[in-house]
Amino acid sequence: MNDAAGDTLRLDTFLPFRLSVLSNAVSRKIADMYEREFDISIWQWRILAVLGENDGLTSTEVAGRTLMDKPAVSRATASLIERGLVTRTSDSVDRRKSALRLSDAGREVYDAVIPRALAYEAELMAALSDEEGHALHALLTRLAEIASPDRDLWSHRED
Repeated sequence: MNDAAGDTLRLDTFLPFRLSVLSNAVSRKIADMYEREFDISIWQWRILAVLGENDGLTSTEVAGRTLMDKPAVSRATASLIERGLVTRTSDSVDRRKSALRLSDAGREVYDAVIPRALAYEAELMAALSDEEGHALHALLTRLAEIASPDRDLWSHRED
């Protein structure tokens, strides 16, 4: 058994580092397309994507679903509102709450990005057999349950 003080950290085999770098590489490639074709950042796209599936969320709910920090959500949302891609409506009961929704222009961007995003996913998944793809999804789900035991990272069912 190795003494923890004598262990050496090798980043090229350290799973958290590898996952982070891979995530950044995957995100960077698709973010380049978002920026080039739609003039939106990865952060803005994440908000559009979440609202595309669940219109009417608050900024706090968007932050929870994307694991983006609240200031990043606030900045990205403000820029999307300024561009006319997202609207914000104050709650008539609780003025501190605001519902975010895709505008018609935001829905057009969302609808235009989806086929490109799915094609990129297919390109990535083409490197794996069907069995490996299913195993990858199962393994990611299992790791997510360990990394975030108090919340389901990908499934946000309304209870």
